[in-house]
Parts: sequence; structure tokens; C-alpha cells
Amino acid sequence: MIAELQCVVLDCPEPRVLADFYRSLLGGDVDRPDRRWSLDGDWSTLHTPTGLVLAFQRATDDVPPNWPDPSRPQQFHLDFGVPDLDRAQEEVLAAGGTLLDGSNGRGWRVYADPAGHPFCLVRD
Repeated sequence: MIAELQCVVLDCPEPRVLADFYRSLLGGDVDRPDRRWSLDGDWSTLHTPTGLVLAFQRATDDVPPNWPDPSRPQQFHLDFGVPDLDRAQEEVLAAGGTLLDGSNGRGWRVYADPAGHPFCLVRD
């Protein structure tokens, strides 16, 4: 092993808005002081209770994925385990997320965050 993952960084037009969105899903602290990086209007972070750090970097010309269109692919996405898909969906939508694929009968559903990044809720 030569490295340790410090954080996952998402490009977006409004870093603090996206940090607040993911805090509503995962809990944690937005923009906690951290010696590894500075915080400003172009960079926001979320330290989650599990230790994972998500960071959000301003990209003024960001073009979000158009899931599932391969001409604007998602490149990667986040999966979040939840005990109750219906209840979690209500909270995601109330926080500003968008349902992309809620096909019944599967153990997961696809959403977009307010900046258009796809993510999934997966039944634990």
C-alpha cells in the first residue's frame, strides 16, 4: 500500500449547497477545519460520522451527467445503504434530490443530487 484515501471530491457549481445536501443524507460536519485543505467559496467539505470525507469543488462550467445517457456519462456514483427505501426517498426528495429511476422490485433506486450527480439508495 502506498496511499490512503483522504476524500472523494465532486465537481459542482455551488460547493456549500452540495455539502449541505449530503449532510442531510449522511449527517456530519460541513466545513470542519482540517489541516489538509483550506475552505473557501470554491471548496467545501463534509466529515461524515463514519470517517468518510466528501469534498465539493467549484466547477463553473460543470455539465452534470445525464443518467443513463452514455453521451454524458456519470463516470462514477455513490451508493448509500438504507434500511427503508421509501422513507429514505422521502428525505432525499425533501432535501432537494431528484428521483431518476425508482423501478419497483429492486433493492435500489437511482437519484440525482442538486448538482446532477447520480447516486443510489440501496436497501441494507
